[in-house]
Amino acid sequence: MTILDMEHLSLELLRVKMPSVLVLHQILRFMLFVCLLMLSSLQVSYTSWFLDAFNYAIATNMDVLNLSIGGPDYLDLPFVEKVWELTANNIIMVSAIGNDGPLYGTLNNPADQSDVIGVGGIDYSDHIASFSSRGMSTWEIPHGYGRVKPDIVAYGREIMGSKISTGCKSLSGTSVASPVVAGVVCLLVSVIPEGNRKDILNPASMKQALVEGAAKLSGPNMYEQGAGRVDLLESYEILKSYQPRASIFPSILDYTDCPYSWPFCRQPLYAGAMPIIFNATILNGMGVIGYVESPPTWHPSNEEGNLLSIHFTYSDIIWPWTGYLALHMQIKEEGAQFSGEIEGNVTVKIYSPPAQGEKGPRSSTCALHLKLQVLPTPPRSKRVLWDQFHSIKYPPGYIPRDSLDVRNDILDWHGDHLHTNFHIMFNMLRDAGYYVETLGSPLTCFDACQYGTLLLVDLEEEYFAEEIKKLRDDVINTGLGLAVFAEWYNVDTMVKMRFFDDNTRSWWTPVTGGANIPALNDLLAPFGIAFGDKILNGDFSIDGEQSRYASGTDIVKFPGGGYVHSFPFLDSSESGATQNILSSGMNKADSPILGLLEVGGGRIAVYGDSNCLDSSHMVTNCYWLLKKILDFTSRSIKDPVLFSDSVRRDSPLYLDDNQLPSRRTDVNFSTYSAVVAKELICRSDSRFEVWGTKGYGLQVMGRNRRLPGFPVIDLGRSLNSTMETSNMKQFNLTKEDDLGNKYFSLDDLQVDVPMMVASHWLIPAIVAISGLLLFLSFWRIRQKRRRRRKGSGSGRFVTP
Repeated sequence: MTILDMEHLSLELLRVKMPSVLVLHQILRFMLFVCLLMLSSLQVSYTSWFLDAFNYAIATNMDVLNLSIGGPDYLDLPFVEKVWELTANNIIMVSAIGNDGPLYGTLNNPADQSDVIGVGGIDYSDHIASFSSRGMSTWEIPHGYGRVKPDIVAYGREIMGSKISTGCKSLSGTSVASPVVAGVVCLLVSVIPEGNRKDILNPASMKQALVEGAAKLSGPNMYEQGAGRVDLLESYEILKSYQPRASIFPSILDYTDCPYSWPFCRQPLYAGAMPIIFNATILNGMGVIGYVESPPTWHPSNEEGNLLSIHFTYSDIIWPWTGYLALHMQIKEEGAQFSGEIEGNVTVKIYSPPAQGEKGPRSSTCALHLKLQVLPTPPRSKRVLWDQFHSIKYPPGYIPRDSLDVRNDILDWHGDHLHTNFHIMFNMLRDAGYYVETLGSPLTCFDACQYGTLLLVDLEEEYFAEEIKKLRDDVINTGLGLAVFAEWYNVDTMVKMRFFDDNTRSWWTPVTGGANIPALNDLLAPFGIAFGDKILNGDFSIDGEQSRYASGTDIVKFPGGGYVHSFPFLDSSESGATQNILSSGMNKADSPILGLLEVGGGRIAVYGDSNCLDSSHMVTNCYWLLKKILDFTSRSIKDPVLFSDSVRRDSPLYLDDNQLPSRRTDVNFSTYSAVVAKELICRSDSRFEVWGTKGYGLQVMGRNRRLPGFPVIDLGRSLNSTMETSNMKQFNLTKEDDLGNKYFSLDDLQVDVPMMVASHWLIPAIVAISGLLLFLSFWRIRQKRRRRRKGSGSGRFVTP
């Protein structure tokens, strides 16, 4: 917003006798004062303080509320639900997105909520400020895809503002950008005459005006800038003629628009891939509550558009003001050789109850424009499958950081997703020619014949027994490559990381280490591989590549004939100290950290540290090592240094199973797990999902309700889930027993997994079979009686 823009708008406001910019300055000073009151002398605040403040805002009928504060805990339900109540009372809430940039997946609550206007920061050159947090939102992971956030950006670096005492000073942060937008919102509110204000202005209509009027910046992607830089005059023009309506944000997904459409523009669609999920937000300016009148529909612009199959999931109820519309996109099997663009629109009709004085409901049709790039299905050796399902993050559990050298960030809360803290690794893999797909379901839910490598990085989840059996046969019999990047796991260290949380008035203890080593050891046991419980730190070099091993673990079991690399490191597991604290005089011992093995038709690589792939607290990257590993696991290309005779083991590396790291007995892991005491199902992000009339052996049952209340994926075939029939090729994975019941079978993999069968035919089948057996019983009895009657020579029944 330039000085000329402000001057022009001020004249407009004065012409209609509205508040001047001078009044806006006083508003901003008041909001800054309120924000300071929300912090103690230790820069700490409590949920209860905010609940009181929000109640006051509701009671006094405030129009606009700015919150230059936030945190990563999107499961603080009292706070989240009070924000819903606040916006449901027609208070427009503006909030800073956070100052945890340039890391991705670092959005703060409440700015990451869809009914709140989340604001990021830019400098005067229209570059994203380095400190500004990046999207995507992470509370939908692993069973969905995050939303576009921030909503908009505003100037937030070296902004001149008032001191509390007197004078001015330079301020930086999204906490500065947010009140700038709040001031813009106040000016826009004052544009609408007070008599019409109640009918027109609400959190959704204001966000529509802001995102539709924003100026898109040329460099940053959608998870850095949202809709773009706030543009006061453009938003003002939209509001001047605004009529209540619903819309979709963002309204365009264009694979040809790079870098804005990252990560979608980096990898085209192709047949046979896991569904690509795009999660848009429905903004309903017609009312605080809304409904989907009819299922979303796909309208291709050309004949090629029929190659696209879309599974839609969306909100049951749009409240308050917002909902979600998730697109699960796949290319049909007949498009396996197609190369080109697919274009068209997705439309959905929304309605809200009539406003006061209106007779009929309000109705609006929303449109989302798609322009997608499609290419022929890549060869197996170029396809990598990323396991997202077995990643747990904070919240709901206390998942500790991966690098223990980092003291100021105790939580692993950035999402652990390809497009959050592993986004640089994703870009590297695409530059190297690999196609990376995401699996948000168990390992039983993918066809190993389609992928060169399964990539397991920094995983905290447990495994189903069926997953362990299937993976063994996938590697040995199907030739799947397996690459594992582990993390530290030491029970004594976890106990020392326990702390008392003043907000919840309870003790917090880690539910696992940097990775769940006992679970990984169970998964790798069929191959004779296991990790230990050391916490290793130090520098090392392979083939001239300098690397840092940051709080990684060691390999304690590995088969003979494999290749194992060992280096001298400091072990901080006993002292609880890290490399920064340990004295230089401590002895270093050789510890195995990298193992490579050929087993059956597959290849396995294990490495004890993931910090070198994670952008969060990376010291040095090991992308060079990942590329060499994928060359081996996917294409059987052996680097001469990694496979030198000097590191080949003639005898196995061995440790008794009772000496391996054990699970904690003082933590109820089922509270945080999607595996422990849960049912094995394939979800909407797997190829085994039932699409239309064709299935892959496992059908999703029930609903996936993810807090704080807006599920990204509806896992049942309910009213808010629609599907287009897909002509995907069916795998021969189902058999029948003697009774005709189907079960899931992988003959070549020597694994039988019970199939979840749809009740709409199972119950009638059981009734029919029971009736048939009963009929046969009566028929046999009658036949016996007839035979006896005939043999007696009389017309009387003979007692048996």
